[in-house]
Amino acid sequence: MISHRDIPLHCFHQALEAVNGEWVVQRQLAIQEPQGPVHGVAIGKAAAAMARGARAGLGGRLERALVITRHGHGDDALARDGRFSCLESDHPLPGEASLAAGERLLAFIAATPSDASLLFLVSGGTSCLVEVLPEGMTLANLQRLNGWLLGSGLDIQAMNRVRSAVSRIKAGRLRGYLGQRSAQVWLISDVPGNDPAVIGSGLLTPTRESLPLPTLPAGLSETVHRAMAAHATLSRSTPSVPARVLATLEDACRAAGDAARQRHCPVTIHGEFLKGEAAERGAALAHWLTHEGRATPGVHVWGGETTVTLPENSGQGGRNQHLALAAARVLSGCPDVTLLAAGTDGSDGVTSATGALVDGGTWERIRAQGLDPDQALSTANAHPCLQASGDLLETGPTGTNVMDLVIAHIS
Repeated sequence: MISHRDIPLHCFHQALEAVNGEWVVQRQLAIQEPQGPVHGVAIGKAAAAMARGARAGLGGRLERALVITRHGHGDDALARDGRFSCLESDHPLPGEASLAAGERLLAFIAATPSDASLLFLVSGGTSCLVEVLPEGMTLANLQRLNGWLLGSGLDIQAMNRVRSAVSRIKAGRLRGYLGQRSAQVWLISDVPGNDPAVIGSGLLTPTRESLPLPTLPAGLSETVHRAMAAHATLSRSTPSVPARVLATLEDACRAAGDAARQRHCPVTIHGEFLKGEAAERGAALAHWLTHEGRATPGVHVWGGETTVTLPENSGQGGRNQHLALAAARVLSGCPDVTLLAAGTDGSDGVTSATGALVDGGTWERIRAQGLDPDQALSTANAHPCLQASGDLLETGPTGTNVMDLVIAHIS
């Protein structure tokens, strides 16, 4: 017999398969193959999966490739292939490995023959994994800036505008290192709107409009403006790089809905993009599910990316665990509603979990273990509570990154 908790899990896993980096790259190569010998660069949390797709689809035409991904997201089989150079870099804070990856990236491009094709495969996480700093910008300043950004509550577009301002390769500036080499970039989108200029801070795609930077603390603002003054201006004759987005949050939501229909469940895919404070959204979703939502039982799917404004002494967790715990408080005692909140990349904050699957018993299971879930919400410490209740969701690296899914089931 299928449990009411099994249905959101099934939908989530089917959604991950639909936007897996290996599959979407192979699918695109069957439609559009680069001409001649190909030199590949894969960067991001889904880099290893996208590189596997390129290897399978191009075969011997893939001359060599550079793969830069997050620690723990690599692929030993790729590393054993002599054509591949594989690096694991720092995330969510850039570090020495990020700067080393930036040097390797520029060296790889410089060593690519001028008549060869470069295929860039970019996914979320790229902004932190690879960096080349302008003169006067230090790693310590970069880390302070990114640390502030992660706890600021800013959305990903605003954060990436700031990151681009202090980089020699973001905001399309990597194009200046290509010379006359032909190139194209295929992307998995982890940003609302799926703009190639925002994904990975737009290594090869400059922003179409000059938006102001968000307000920064005084010391950080001075650092950012000094870095901006050190940028070389790209020539107007620098060629554009064709960009194609291969997988999106919308694709994942549709796949989750298809999976529910396969289980003969009615489906509602909610078009609104989930954003804002995770705890507020979790509580609001749970309230809707237990009131207005009862008129439409079945599976409900949302996608987006919420934020958590961290308190001074924050605990352990991530935005999806935080959202799920806030939802669990509202769902407490409700026997017929389950809610899954999870990141599609396999991670949520600095934890081993990607999110959680909560129900009407979660809140009391936490309290029965001697923990205070109310306090956990106020201190952003959801992880120990959801671990104690047995509601954490762990997938490991998924080979994709299209933001977050919330999948609920009303029996």
